[in-house]
Amino acid sequence: MHVQIVLFDGFDPLDAIAPFEVLYAGGMASGGAVTVEFVTAEGPREVVSGTGGLALRATGALDPDRAGLVLVPGASGRVGDPGEVPEEEAGAAGEWRADEFIPVLLGRTLDTGLPALLKAAMDNPEVLMASVCGGSLVLAMAGLLEGRHATTHHQGMDMLDATGVQAVHARVVDDGDLVTGAGVTSGLDLGLYLLEREVGPRIAHAVEELFAHERRGVVWRGAGPLPAAL
Repeated sequence: MHVQIVLFDGFDPLDAIAPFEVLYAGGMASGGAVTVEFVTAEGPREVVSGTGGLALRATGALDPDRAGLVLVPGASGRVGDPGEVPEEEAGAAGEWRADEFIPVLLGRTLDTGLPALLKAAMDNPEVLMASVCGGSLVLAMAGLLEGRHATTHHQGMDMLDATGVQAVHARVVDDGDLVTGAGVTSGLDLGLYLLEREVGPRIAHAVEELFAHERRGVVWRGAGPLPAAL
């Protein structure tokens, strides 16, 4: 399974690095059954995160025709509403700022080639789409998740619901060819679950032991009887 982790200006580093390390370790434990790379909509480049100017290098362009997994991280920046930014701090019009508000950083992906590439990937039956934290909001704002079950950071659940998504309060949500993770550290749990689901529980367990991290919570799936009110 080849994994393409998508970077964009203002991405959250842990959203991307946590699943990268878990899945990369899964590749080592499985004798190369999993490969991982960072990509962008534009191709190879340095991509500046929203955390202290930390940058990662993407080595390729997102290829929606390539079978495997595409994973979208969220953004990191200020917490609050964009309208709270004082005018004197706002910078030049159209200028990207690493300390911008998270909804703005996520929204700016809509003005790139990323939405079309993500749609093509989701239309490919050989691609499994995944996200961490606000990555599901990137997909939702692009109009790609209407009616689907997904999760995101707890501060973004109302926004996710407003886009027509069936928002689920769970750490990991499996909706078939769409698997989403909640808050930032859920990238570890998401990566381990994807290894278990796509490669096998023995590989996932070996990586879990290596990382000294036990997955939290029950993975929500649309299966089984509906629960009664508790």
